[in-house]
Amino acid sequence: MNVAKVPDGWESRGKPPTLFRRFVFGRYNETRDFLDALAALTDEAGLHPQNINFASTYVNITLDANDSGELGEAELSLATRINQLYLKKSD
Repeated sequence: MNVAKVPDGWESRGKPPTLFRRFVFGRYNETRDFLDALAALTDEAGLHPQNINFASTYVNITLDANDSGELGEAELSLATRINQLYLKKSD
């Protein structure tokens, strides 16, 4: 995967390849609203994060490689869509 393709704010990590990002919120209700919207987005996309960890004011998301063992366009597109969701929720 070309590192230049990694969406803003996301880190490319390890083997197998993953994308990681922490999203920070001011209050718990903002975190919860984001998680609800994230669930709807990933259901619609048919692609779900490998791991989601959260506390009252942050959400950590890890997207893992596809079946071929690489981060493909679907994972990169989902990361971009999650960024857009975050920007929309934090307006």
